[in-house]
Formats: sequence, C-alpha cells, structure tokens
Amino acid sequence: MATMARANSGPAYPERFYAAASYAGFDGSPNSNTKDIASRFSNDVALILYALYQQATVGPCNVPKPSSWSPVEHSKWKSWQQLGNMVSTEAMRLFVKILEEEEPGWYSRASNSVSEPVIDVQMNHNSNVEPIIENTNSFVETKIISAENGGLMETEDKDVVSEGLGSIVVYDKWISPPVIGQHPKARYQHGAAVFQDKMYIYGGNHNGRYLNDLHVLDLRSWTWSKVEAKVVPKSVESPSPVNIAPCAGHSLIPWENKLLSIAGHTKVPSETIQVKAFDLQTGTWSVLSTYGKAPVTRAGQSVTLVGTTLVIFGGQDAKRTLLNDLHILNLETMTWNEIDAVGAPPSPRADHAAAIHAERYLLVFGGGSHATCFNDLHVFDLQAMEWSRPTQQGEIPTPRAGHASVTVGENWFIVGGGDNKSGALETVVLNMSTLAWSVVASVEGRVPLASEGLSLVVGSFNGEDMLISFGGYNGHYNNEVNVLKPSHKSTLQSKMMEARVPDSVSAIHNVTNPTRDLESEFEVGHEGKIREIVMDNIDTGHQKFEGEETTERIIATLKVEKEELESSLNKEKLQSLQLKQELAEAKVQNSDLHKELQTIRSQLAAEQSRCFKLEVDVAEQRQKLQTMETLQKELELLQRQKAASQQAALNAKQRQGSGGVWGWLAGSPPQNADNI
Repeated sequence: MATMARANSGPAYPERFYAAASYAGFDGSPNSNTKDIASRFSNDVALILYALYQQATVGPCNVPKPSSWSPVEHSKWKSWQQLGNMVSTEAMRLFVKILEEEEPGWYSRASNSVSEPVIDVQMNHNSNVEPIIENTNSFVETKIISAENGGLMETEDKDVVSEGLGSIVVYDKWISPPVIGQHPKARYQHGAAVFQDKMYIYGGNHNGRYLNDLHVLDLRSWTWSKVEAKVVPKSVESPSPVNIAPCAGHSLIPWENKLLSIAGHTKVPSETIQVKAFDLQTGTWSVLSTYGKAPVTRAGQSVTLVGTTLVIFGGQDAKRTLLNDLHILNLETMTWNEIDAVGAPPSPRADHAAAIHAERYLLVFGGGSHATCFNDLHVFDLQAMEWSRPTQQGEIPTPRAGHASVTVGENWFIVGGGDNKSGALETVVLNMSTLAWSVVASVEGRVPLASEGLSLVVGSFNGEDMLISFGGYNGHYNNEVNVLKPSHKSTLQSKMMEARVPDSVSAIHNVTNPTRDLESEFEVGHEGKIREIVMDNIDTGHQKFEGEETTERIIATLKVEKEELESSLNKEKLQSLQLKQELAEAKVQNSDLHKELQTIRSQLAAEQSRCFKLEVDVAEQRQKLQTMETLQKELELLQRQKAASQQAALNAKQRQGSGGVWGWLAGSPPQNADNI
C-alpha cells in the first residue's frame, strides 16, 4: 500500500550522513551494534545499510570473501561487494534515503528537538526486498516500484537528484556509472524508452527465451527497480485478462502517459502487428484496438514517432521473410495506412536504424538480410511520398545490423551492431542536414557497446544530453549500462568540411542555434576555482579556453556561422514568398475554373431538361402511331366487309334476272320488284 512518508531536512553532507549512521547504530566498526541494527530493521534493509556505510567510510570492497560456513558474514560481504565502485558521496545519500524511508522522523528523534521543516515524498511499504541470483552472482534488491492500487510510486530525494546524469563530466567517452538495485536479466532485442528521467526496459531475448518483464532505471540515482505490472481485462463482460505474451525484436515508444510496445516476435505469433500499452499512471498493461489493414506481424522493424503518427518500416515476419514495406499508424485514431511510395525503396531488411529529421524526412541506415549486412543510407520524403538514396559524406560506417540509434537535434548517433563477424567498435554520428559522418568515440575488445540488439536512449541534465545504452549480445548476453555525454562538435565539423549537400535532400536544412554546436560548461570546484570547458572540433575530449586569441577565433567562427544561417534564413523567406505568390495565383486559377465548372454544370442541366422533354414527345408520338395503326386495321376490315356486301347484292341481282327469263319462256309474267 502506498502512503506518504515525511522526509526531514537536516544538516548538509557529510554531517547528515554521520548523524544518520549514528542514529542507525553504526559507530565505525564493521560489527557495530549488530544486534541492535538487526532488531530495528529487516535483514535485507540492515544488509544494504551496512554495505552503504562501508562504501561511504571505507570505499569499494577489497576484503577477501568470507568462508561459506558463515552465512551472515557472507551476505554482508556480498552486499558490500555488489556496490562496485560507487562513489562515497552517493553511498552517503543512499544511506540517508533508505533510513528516511524506514524511519521518516529519525532526525527529530536523534536531535531531541522540535521537528524541522519536512518534505512529503512517496514510498511503498509493500516493497519486497529479495536476494536475486543471476549469472551465479547474488545481490540485494533495494527497491521495487509497485503498480498496486492504481499508480507507480515516485520517490523523491533532493540530494540524490543532483547526482545521476549530473555526475558525468567527461565528453565523448563511454562511462559505466555505479548502478545499484535489482539489475534486469541480461538480454538483447529488448525495448527501451525514457520518460521523466527514468529509463524503462521491456522484454527481449535471453538464451532464446522471450521475456516480458518491465524494469526502470532512475537516471537521478542510478537505481534499478522492477515494475510489478497488472493486466487490464478484455472487457467488463469478459473479466479474463488479456495475454501479454513475452516478446523480442519489438519497439518501445513513449506516448503521452503510456509506453507503446509495437510488433515483436512471440512464441505463438499473431497474424498482424499488435500494439500493447503500459499506462504509467495506473501501472497496467492493455492491448489497443486498431482500425484499417494492420501490417503483418514482424520483428526487427524500425518504428519512428513523427508528430502524432508512427512510421513502421521493414523487419522480418514470423516466417523469416524480410520486408521493406512502409506503414503509418495514426495514434489519435489508431488507424493503419499502408504507404504507396514512389522511387526505389531500400532492399528488404531487418535490424536497421531509422530517424526522422525536420518532421519530414525519414532516414534509414544499415540493417541486414539473411546473407549480408548493409551500410547504405535511404531517405523517404513523407510529404512527396518518395524514396531517394543520397550521397553520404565523410567516413561512411562499416556495414552493420542490430545497431541502436538516437537523435539529438540534427545529429543522429549510432552505436553497436555487427556484420556477423565482429561487433562495430565506433560510435558514429550523422549530421542529418549535410549527411556527413564522423566518429564520436571508439571502444576496444568484446564489450557490450560492440554488441547487437542493444538499446540506446537519450536523457538530459541541466540542458545537456546524455546517451544511455543497455544490454546487447556479443557472444554472451549483457545487462550493463553505459553513458556518453556528446560534445555536439560533429555539427561544426560537418560545416567546416564545406561539403556539398545532395540535391535529393537539399530541403533538409533547417535553422539551428549556433551556440548549441559549441557547448561550454562552467563548474565551480571545492577549491573555488572556475573551470571553463569548451569542446574543440578535433579533440575528442574537452579543454579550457586559453587566452583571448582562442576566444576571438571561436567568436569569429560563430559569426561566420551566424552569417551562413542568416543567409539561409533569407533564402527560406524568399522561397516562402514565392510559394505564397504561387499559392495566390493557384487560388485565382482555381476560382476561375470553379466558375467555368458551374457554367458547364448549368448548361448540362438545361440539356438534360431538353432531352427529357424530347423523350416525353417521342413517347406521345409512339402512342399516336400505335392508335393510327389500330384505326387503319379497322378501316381495312370495314372495307373488306363493304366489298363483301356489294358482291352479295350483285349476285342477288343476277339471280333475279335469270329467274325472269325462264318465267317468260314458261309464260309467267315477271313480278314487280315491289312484290318481291
């Protein structure tokens, strides 16, 4: 059950830590007040407090592993050893944080004074702390974010917030931060997304087994937690829950207050792509209903968020058939649409990378087929619905598949991947305006950053961006976290190359802030010295400004860039004006055509009326003609009857005439006709 705890604001560090340690019963010796500590806290809490105290006061665990017959000492050693190289200040803050969660009023009781101002924070009294055994290494789970009772818990600590990503001070170098908590199982082909300073990891593949667990890494305290999620029933009438099947090769997209899991391979594949949603407020999974013709199920596709739509390209279906189709899912209407594009699309592929630039251009790089890997670059214009293959500038990366990517402004960072022979060691960046490649950092050996199926997200701290990678497979499965703070110098490099922009993507240029390309960070150290860090275009690290000459050179470079941007802006304005004029002319022409269309419609209506009248007249004439034919037949009948009557009368007269002759011969006088 989630309740509100009260966190006392006490003295500053390290005094606050020593006060907390004294209150908890730690006096500096390894076995200080063991019975008292065990009676006040649960075994798991006591173990982590002991480990944090040792880490803060002694440092990383370098003592030999105790004998197995002493389980208590072995557990204490394991808890301390699990903290690795965590810095002392972080261990102090975590110690105080856990104590405040267990006993919110500790400082008031310790000082026996009036309670100081307090800060409300959320905590979960039902968080179970269990020993985790993974890859033969056991460690203590320090925190579980539970989704019970309708919400995820949000634990705040004003001191821990200042750490996390803020502890990364080196540019263009991968660093493994001191991560604590319950690490997720090693995996690859998982989904990753950042939401409110937290990185979420969902699903993936481990030893051929698909996963469906959800973990979160707090980027402020570098603490892993497992999210115990619930599943929403299908409906009120059918209370049985939906099946959230384990999957791998899917995509995890943050949208509003949800995490959307798109596609992915499952043990029992569906026919079409399934869209699952995890509600970050209620802590529940659900399957979203979609409309239209959904794409065939697949994995290894790219899913790119463009405004309120998702653009899905390529992948491999359940029958291992490679795809190169293009689909759009409208997240407002949840309707699928297949894009009928023109131009030559990329060859069918999976495990590629895709990014959007200027909310218009979809860039697709690399990927693999069953026989080979690619390093080609394709661009799809979402307005013209046309594919093109522009010319790449700079040092083109080697062919690869299974790499991960993320965009920061106009820079597209790509990490990892491989060509079925070896992993890619270079972290590269593409300036999406000039299409020029450059190398940001490089690693050596079989490290997680040279893996396939790793994830890459971007976080931020004090306005600076951080690249965060997790997991991957390079012969063995990984669950490591690595962080890189990019210097953004690739933008300056690309512009100073004066490379020609390919015609097919000449419209990709957009106006950016020139000061973002040359970042500086001012830090005040404990000795009171002010260090000014400025990224140079060639050096892979960071260096200080030295003298007015360097400052003038930087200012001159910025002025040149400003002039270039102003010139580009003027061209854009001129082009916009021309487009407005063309639009006005098109409107006038459209009005004339509309009037002409109305006239033609009126003429057509008149003709239709006249034709109708003619049809009526024809019908009447046909009826009259039929009447005349009937009368003609009756006339002919009467004429035949008349002729027959006349013939009969004539015959009668002839018979009369013949009778008179014979009567005369016989001596009979002829009778008068009147007597007949």
